[in-house]
Amino acid sequence: MNLVIINYGAGNIKSIQFAFNRLGVNAVLSSNPNEILSADKIIFPGVGEASTAMQKLKESGLITLIPNLKQPVLGICLGMQLLCDFTEEGNTKGLGIFNTQVKRFSNKVKVPQMGWNIIKDLKSELFTGIKENEYMYLVHSYYAEQCEQAIATTDYDINYASALQHNNFFGVQFHPEKSSFAGERILENFLKLDIK
Repeated sequence: MNLVIINYGAGNIKSIQFAFNRLGVNAVLSSNPNEILSADKIIFPGVGEASTAMQKLKESGLITLIPNLKQPVLGICLGMQLLCDFTEEGNTKGLGIFNTQVKRFSNKVKVPQMGWNIIKDLKSELFTGIKENEYMYLVHSYYAEQCEQAIATTDYDINYASALQHNNFFGVQFHPEKSSFAGERILENFLKLDIK
């Protein structure tokens, strides 16, 4: 399995790498276009602020490469949000894979949402063996609005899309690498995806 974690300077990618190591897969950290294009599967992580992360993607030349990838891609946290059309964070245009907007939680709830919350309405083979209302670990101030591409939802102030899928692109708002056995199962399911 040739697994690449895109390393563009926006994220705590070591914890994701360790999670795959536990599954017996050596994930390569890379920003090299040729290495990314030749990967079997790709992780697109992200932690931090959206406009800064997009700027780093531009500087690395990956902003045009990522939307054209044909192999399975999993965006995690900010990585998922950057795959959307637009995010309010820094008024940032996204990569346009997922047809939804990313909004900030209202001040009616504690922001960021930090800790364990449930995912439900599961609709993808990414969630094989995961039961409805399974707990996942989340840390975020912005959320993806509900849309047709939602494959999981979560309630926090409102009901939002906590996972998305469009063709070979998947995105999860939660951190599977920090979500115990259920999160590990999702990463394992991603490795087993067979998309032509």
